[in-house]
Amino acid sequence: MKDRFFELSGRLARGLRANETLLCNLSAERSDFVRFNHGRVRQAGTVEQGYLDLRLVRDRRQATATVPLEGKDHEDVLRALRDSLDGLPEDPWLLINEEPRSSESVKRGALLASQDIVDAVFEKAGKLDFVGIYAGGAQMRGFANSLGQKNWHEVDSFNFDFSLHGEGDRAVKSGYAGFEWDADSFRRKVEGSEKEFLLLEGQKKIIPPGEYRAYLAPRALSEITGLLNWGGFSARAQKTRQSPLLRMQEGARLSPKATLRENTAGGIAPGFQGHGFLKPDEVVLIEKGVLRDALVSPRSAKEYGLQTNGAVGGEMTASLDMAAGTLEEKDILAALDTGLYVSNLWYLNFSDRPAGRITGMTRFATFWVERGKIAAPVAAMRFDDSIYRVLGENLAELTRERELLPDPSTYGERSRGSERLPGALLNAFRFTL
Repeated sequence: MKDRFFELSGRLARGLRANETLLCNLSAERSDFVRFNHGRVRQAGTVEQGYLDLRLVRDRRQATATVPLEGKDHEDVLRALRDSLDGLPEDPWLLINEEPRSSESVKRGALLASQDIVDAVFEKAGKLDFVGIYAGGAQMRGFANSLGQKNWHEVDSFNFDFSLHGEGDRAVKSGYAGFEWDADSFRRKVEGSEKEFLLLEGQKKIIPPGEYRAYLAPRALSEITGLLNWGGFSARAQKTRQSPLLRMQEGARLSPKATLRENTAGGIAPGFQGHGFLKPDEVVLIEKGVLRDALVSPRSAKEYGLQTNGAVGGEMTASLDMAAGTLEEKDILAALDTGLYVSNLWYLNFSDRPAGRITGMTRFATFWVERGKIAAPVAAMRFDDSIYRVLGENLAELTRERELLPDPSTYGERSRGSERLPGALLNAFRFTL
C-alpha cells in the first residue's frame, strides 16, 4: 500500500501546472474485527481499506476531495479541483509546509489472529454474559506533496473493549489494549472484571450528597481528561480565552503531581499532520501543575503569529500521556481506606467552563469501601467539581501503573487516538445527587 500511495502521488504531482501545489494524505488499515454478545461470536471479519485526501493549493486558494486509494479517476478528481479553485475565496490563514521533511516509522506488534481471539474469550469468559468488540491490525497514514516530501507511519495495535452484564443494570466495563498480546494480561483483566461483577450482587448502598474520599480508575480519569481536551490545550482556545483552563492561563496551578504531555512517540497516531508539518516526539502541556505549551495548528500559527507544532485543526491531543505516581495498584483500597471506588464516569460536561468546573455521573461498577475493604455497590451518583480540586488541591496520589486507553471508535475507520493514564486517589470528590 505504501508503494501504491507514493507512486500515485508522484504521478499526480507530475501533472500539475505552474503555481500549483498538491498535498496527498492517505488513511488506511488492515484490521480484524470480532464482536461478542453473551460470550459468543456475533460478527467477525476483516477490513482492508485506504482513502486518499487530495488538497490542491494555488494563490492562497485550496480545494479538497476524498476518494478511495484504488479508484481509477484520480486525474479526473484533480482536474475538478483545479476547475473549482477560481471560484473560491483566498484563505488568509492557509499555511502548508514548504520545507520538505520526509520520515518513515513502522512499529510491528505481536497480535493474535481472529480465531485465537475467539478461543481466548471462550476460555476466559466461561458462562459470563461477555459483550465486546475486538479490533486489531495495522493502521497506516501517509503524506506526500509535490514539493518532494514523503512521510509514512504504520503501527500494529489492538483494542478489546468489553463488559460483563447481569440482571437489571449490573455491569462492569473493562478493556485490554496494546501492541503485543499477552495471554496472562488478558486473563487478569477478565478475572478482575468478574470479581467486580460478583460484588455487584449485593444490595446497593445509597450515599447522600456530599464530599467523599474517592479513587478514580484510569477509565474514569480518562473521561475527565477527555473533557479537558475540548479546548484545554488548544492555542486558539487560549488566545480567544475560551479554554476550560483559563484560570491556569492567569496563574492558577494544579497539583505538582499532575504532568500531562502529548506523547506522539509513544502513541498510535502518526508524527505528522495533513499539511506536511512534523510533530515533536512530545509536547509538555502541564508540568508539575503548571500550564506549559499549547497545541498549535498551522492555521492558529498563521493567525496568531505562533510556531506550529504539528497539531491537527481541532488542536486536540491524539496521544495524551499523564505521568505516573507512586501508589501501587495492590495498595489502592488500603490507601482509599473509606470512600468511593469509581470505575467509570459518563455524561460529562462543563458546569462552568471558564472556571474549569465539570459535572457527570458514575457508571458501571462503583463501590463503597470501608477500612480498605469493598463493602457494597453504590447506586449511580452525580458529581460536580472543579478540575482545580480534582487534579489540584485534592489529588492525594496517582498510581504507579498506567493503562493504555485507545479511543474505541470505529466509525468509518479505527481511531488512532489514545491516552495512557494512571488512577487517581482524591482526598475529596464532590457529589450533588
